[in-house]
This record gives sequence, structure tokens and C-alpha cells, in this order.
Amino acid sequence: MTACTQERKKMEKQVVDVARGAFNSGRSRPLQYRKQQLRALLRLIRERQADIAAALKQDLNRSEFDTPLLELIGLEKDIKLAESKLSDWTSPQPVEKNLLTISDDVYIQAEPLGVVLIIGAWNYPWALTLQPLVGAIAAGNAAVVKPSELSKNSASLLKELLPQYLDKEMYPVVTGGVPETQELLRQRFDHIFYTGSSTVGKVVMEAAARHLTPVTLELGGKSPCYIDKDCDIAVACRRITWGKFTNCGQTCIAPDYILCHPSIQNRVIEEIRLTLLEFYGEDPKTSPDYSRIINQHHFERVLALMEGCTVAVGGESDKTLCYIAPTVLKDVLPHARVMQEEIFGPVLPIITVSDVSEVIRFINEREKPLALYVFSSDKKVVKRMLSETTSGGVVVNDVIMHFTVNSLPFGGVGNSGMGKYHGKHTFDQLSHHRACLIKSLAMESLNKARYPPLTPSRLRRARCFMLSRLCSCAQATCAWAIIATILALGLLIALLVVLLKDPVA
Repeated sequence: MTACTQERKKMEKQVVDVARGAFNSGRSRPLQYRKQQLRALLRLIRERQADIAAALKQDLNRSEFDTPLLELIGLEKDIKLAESKLSDWTSPQPVEKNLLTISDDVYIQAEPLGVVLIIGAWNYPWALTLQPLVGAIAAGNAAVVKPSELSKNSASLLKELLPQYLDKEMYPVVTGGVPETQELLRQRFDHIFYTGSSTVGKVVMEAAARHLTPVTLELGGKSPCYIDKDCDIAVACRRITWGKFTNCGQTCIAPDYILCHPSIQNRVIEEIRLTLLEFYGEDPKTSPDYSRIINQHHFERVLALMEGCTVAVGGESDKTLCYIAPTVLKDVLPHARVMQEEIFGPVLPIITVSDVSEVIRFINEREKPLALYVFSSDKKVVKRMLSETTSGGVVVNDVIMHFTVNSLPFGGVGNSGMGKYHGKHTFDQLSHHRACLIKSLAMESLNKARYPPLTPSRLRRARCFMLSRLCSCAQATCAWAIIATILALGLLIALLVVLLKDPVA
């Protein structure tokens, strides 16, 4: 083991130890502390937006207007929601009782897990790193933040800014590449939240298993997009073009490929071509709204995926600028190289299918996708696609927009990930939901049915008590209020009858 490796191991362990010490001090448990940290994070986003945009311009050639639209507005929304709802989220949640627990307090209490490791992604390095952090703060955890080294300018800026706004012992930032991440994964955490590829996700899960650490894996995969003949193809292609080529196609829930009938393939290609012309002009390379591939490695990987395919639109590239033009491939075969892995770039293959049954078979024969997109005006087609396929999320007649709704859980299934987040779902994912039952030492006679010596009559009584279901506290209060109201009305009516009764009678 080299001196450099030993020093790295010592540093990573020290960071985790300091975070655990800060958590064990108990200072993250009061709601006021959590709200203060959330407000500080909101200030960071608002006050340093120009710096964040500049870093993203260097990393991905991201437009200054895309930065708030694609990353910061959603972060603000999550922070505001968490701060406003935190008291509700952390309050005891009453549950149903049975006759054995009728006089007890029975509820679920959300409590912090401990120290969370957040491994962010490079394609949206602020949203995909800080959104899990919002949930970690709200839940009362400490968090070690590891931004991706590929978006190096954003990672450096995050390491500089976060300690200026947040508790630096509770929320430290660790930068570096694979060795630093590997060393972090050797440490013990109470939860690991990873966003990235399925390949690395397996490595993370294997490392977590050594300590029985639960994981949230936000992965990816090939998200299909089916265009039915019965839909407004122009509108469909406009929405697909936006979702696919935003951020140069480097979006985990971008449409990965199109499935459509052969009779509409040329129309789809033409509508995408016209939309690209409207969005990015004659030469997308000169458009301020068109991003770049993150690095040379991914540039070469994406170009290699197109080998052997027919280019219908685009295809131009410039290695010195990591530029690949928005590209559409036609008549792609299922066994083509571009169909064997997630593209994660500005290349959109079109595969022709005969009908919706073939579409469903095609999707179900492959790994479960992170997202599924269906464009159709036929309710029967939509119903079949929803009921006969599975995916992390599904959107009908649009793409990506489910990510913007923080009341919806966002996450994958199978090879596309496990766990969920956004809004309250992040808080729940990073909390322990503790089962609580508070019983009095009085009324001991009610417990005789469970004590030895057991008899048939005691067993019958226990069975009756245990199988009964009573309302939760809130429901019971409502029920008793209704019963009391009915009784009061009945007494009032009886009183009126007596008072109004004919004295002669």
C-alpha cells in the first residue's frame, strides 16, 4: 500500500467519523436546525446561480437559461416543500388498532437513519446531487456528499460553496475520482444514495452489502418511446425532440429509441428534422442552446454506437469540441450495437414495428426501463401499454415531465434502479419509520387471554381480539363525533316532541 493510498484512506475515514460525531451530538434532530440548513441551501442556489451556470457552461456547454430550468427551479421547489411540510412529515402517524391495543397509543414515527453517502451524477451535477441532500437534511441525517469527478468544475464549486452555507461537519463534500469513491464505499454508512450507471450501481450495492447498508440506486437504461399512428405526429415529435436532445441527450430519462409503424417512419424523421431546425438552427454547433458531450471517452463511445446504422438526420461531429450533432437513425435492427446499451447521447434510433402487440413484446423482452413514453390518442392502446408493461415511470403524450412533479415518486425498477425520491418520497426514503406502541400498566385483566395456562376459551377470546380491526385515531375521533351528533339530534327532537305535545292529550 503506497503512502498516497494510506493518506487517502485516512482522510476518507476522518470525514465519515466527523460526520458521524456531528450526527451523534444530536444537533440535527431539532426541526429548527433542519429548517435553518434548508434555508441556507436555498440561499446558496439563489445567491450563487451565476457561478453555478458558469461551471455548467465549462462542463457541458450548458446554456445559462437551461441551468435554472433543468436543475435549480426543481431544487428550490423541493427545498420549499420540505421546509413547509417538515412538521407534518415528522409528526407521529396514527395507525389502526385492534381490541388488544384499543387503549394504547399506536403510531409510526419517522426518525433519522444516521450518516448518508450521496454519490452524485455528472449530467445534472447540481440537481442529482443536492435533491437527495434536501431529503437527508429534512430527515435529520448527516450526509457525506461525493459529486462526480467528470463534471469537474461543478464538483470544485460545490466543494467550495457548500461549507460556506451548511454545517461543514454534518455535510462534508469529498471530491476526487474512482479511488476516493472506492475508499468511501469501504466506510460504514447508514444509507447510500447513488445516481449513475447500472454497472457502477452493482459495485455500490456489493460494497453496501458488506455492512448491510440499504441503498437507493437511481440508474438508467433504454427508455422506449412508442409513437402510435393515431396521434398528432407533429406535436409528438416536437416533444420527443426536446426531451431527447436537451443536454446533448445526456439525460437518464431521455427517450432512448423510437418504436413506430413503418408507414409513419419518414413522417417522424421529417418532423424531428424540422423541429431541430427550429430549436438549434441550420448549424447546432453554433447554437447557444445545444450542449456538448462531457468528455472524449463518451464522445468516442457514442460515435461507436452508430456504426453500421443508416443516418437520416445529423451525424456530424467534432472531436476537439466533443460535439455530436443531433442525430436520427432509421431502420435500426434490434440486434444493432446502438440497441445493446443506454445511448446517453444525441443519437435517436427508430425501430419499426407492426402493431402495439409487437411493441409490448419488444419492451418486455428487455430490461425494465427507467421511463416509458407512449404517444397515442387511442385510449385502448394507452390502456394496453400501461397494463401490459412495467417501468420506473410512464408518461403518455409527453416525455420527462414526470420528473418535475415532486409529488410523484421518481425511481427505477429492476435493472433501472431501486428506491424512490423527490419531495416527501426523499424524506421517507432516508428515514427509519419506527413502529411505536405505548401501553399503560393498568387494565391488566384484558391481557389474560394471552397468558398461560391457555384454554380453548382463552384462545377464542384472543382470536377475537387479534382479528378485530378498529379505526385509526383520526378516524375514530370522526366516528365518535358523528355518533355524538346523531345522539344529540335525537335528544333534541325528543325534547321538542315533549315540549310541543298537546297538554290536553
